[in-house]
Amino acid sequence: MGVSGTLEYLSDLIASKTAKKKKTTTTVALKIRMDCEGCARKVKKTLEGVKGAKSVDVDLKQQKATVTGFVDAKKVLKAAQSTKKKVELWPYVPYTMIAHPYAAGVYDKKAPPNFVRKTAEPGVATLNPVEEQYTLMFSDENPNACSIM
Repeated sequence: MGVSGTLEYLSDLIASKTAKKKKTTTTVALKIRMDCEGCARKVKKTLEGVKGAKSVDVDLKQQKATVTGFVDAKKVLKAAQSTKKKVELWPYVPYTMIAHPYAAGVYDKKAPPNFVRKTAEPGVATLNPVEEQYTLMFSDENPNACSIM
């Protein structure tokens, strides 16, 4: 083994440390209450100061700020909260991303156009036993037969 084995071990060790440090580009979307262009400018300047942020887009109409780069969502959220504005992670997803868009709880009057609230996968609606009994009382085969009386 000798010197060549030691050098090989050290090169593998250094290569494994550099591989762990590589971060992936992430996009963090925030819902921030902004009233005017000054608020939007303040938020944008604060978010540009986050370490690893490559681009910051602020949409005043949708009350949305998007940060792209090598950033952590928690750090971006904390930086945005330092502006003393009401901040939360973007709670909406595009309408086309929901499997059952007609489920209760996904529609929000405050949602931007073509967006619905992000929810867990809703279950399929089922009838409870009482409702099943009511549906069995009436028959399509014999509409004159009524089992209520």
